Amino acid sequence: MKVTLTAIKADVGSIGGHLKPSLPLLQEIERTVAEKGEGLIIDHALTYTGDDIAILMSHERGLDDPSVHKLAWDAFIAGTKVAKHQGLYGAGQDLLKDAFSGNAKGLGPAVAEMEFEERENEPFLLFTADKTEPGAYNLPLYLAFADPMYNAGLILSPAVGKGFKFTVMDVDHIEGDRVIELCTPEEAYDLVTLLRDNGRFVIESIHSRHNGEIAVSSCTTRLRNIAGKYVGKDDPIMLVRTQKSFPATGEVLAPFQIAHLVSGFMRGSHTGPLMPVRARTGVSFFDGPPIVSCLAFSIHDGILSKPVDAFDHPFWDWVREKASRKARDIREQGFSGPAMLGYHDLEYVGITERMNRLEKRFRVRDMDEV
Repeated sequence: MKVTLTAIKADVGSIGGHLKPSLPLLQEIERTVAEKGEGLIIDHALTYTGDDIAILMSHERGLDDPSVHKLAWDAFIAGTKVAKHQGLYGAGQDLLKDAFSGNAKGLGPAVAEMEFEERENEPFLLFTADKTEPGAYNLPLYLAFADPMYNAGLILSPAVGKGFKFTVMDVDHIEGDRVIELCTPEEAYDLVTLLRDNGRFVIESIHSRHNGEIAVSSCTTRLRNIAGKYVGKDDPIMLVRTQKSFPATGEVLAPFQIAHLVSGFMRGSHTGPLMPVRARTGVSFFDGPPIVSCLAFSIHDGILSKPVDAFDHPFWDWVREKASRKARDIREQGFSGPAMLGYHDLEYVGITERMNRLEKRFRVRDMDEV
C-alpha cells in the first residue's frame, strides 16, 4: 500500500509565556482533526513539545495535498480561538498569513511529509523540537546516516553500506528553493562543508542509494523569511524511516546523546544544548533549553500503532543531566561571545536598532589626537 505521512506543527498559544499549551487547546485541535478528517485521512496522532503542537496524519492523497494541509490549518485556527478565549500567550503566533492558500508550507507551520510503499514492517520516528531551528537536525542526521562511528550498519549491512543521497537547502535564498544533492560516502567532506552552517544550509531529505526510497523528510521553514522580521524560532519537525535499508532506530537516536549546541533558547537569540526530552514536555530554564522529543511508530495499511516515547528511558536521564550542565555553563557567559548569536541571526530584533543608533556616534579619530 502506498501511504503518505504528513506532519505539521505550530505554536498557537501557551500557558504562562512560551511554556506549554493548555489542555482545552489540545482537545479542540484533536476534536477538529477527528471530525473534519473523517473520510479524508486514515489515521492521526497528536503531540506537543514545548509550546508547539504537532499533528501527524496518514492518508493516500499524496504529497502537498491541499485538503490534508487545510485540515491541519483549520485545526490550528480552531485552537487559536480557544487560546484567545483563555488569554494564552502567543495565540496564533505561527499562523503568519490571514488565509489558507492551498499548502501549509510558507504560511508559518513547520511541515515534514513523505510518500512511500509500505514495507511488510514499517517503523518510523517523529521528531519535534522547540526553541531551535531546522539546522539543529544537521549533525544528528549526518552522524546517523554517514558516520560508521554512530551507524554500524554502514559497515555491517550491504544495503545501508551503499550510502545515502542528501538533499540540502540554502534557507537564506528566498527567491525559490535553492538545493543541492550530495552522496555519501564519496561527497562526505563536501556535505560537511555545508552542514557546519546550521543557520543557512539545512538537510531537507535523505534517500537510500540501495533502492532510492526516502528515509528522511525534515522541514526547512524559516519564519523570518515568511514574516519579514523575527517572530520566534522555527521549531523543526522531522520524519525518519528506520531499519532494513535505513539506519536502525537506535542508530538514528544515538547522536542525540551529544546534546550538541544549537541556536535558539531565550528569544531565539542564544546558543544552547539540544536536550532530548519525553514527549509532551514543556520548557522552563531561560525559555529553554532547546528540546527535542521523539515518538516511534509502526504503520500498517495506513493505521498507526500506539507510539513509543523514544527518549523515555533511563539512559536519556543521564543525557538530560549532561545537557543541563552544558546549558548552565554557556548561560554563565550571558550576552558575551558565542553565548549569544551573531548579528546575522539578530537582524530583526531590538539590538539592530540599538546598533544603528550607536553607529552614528562613532567617529574616526584624527591622528593628531593620539
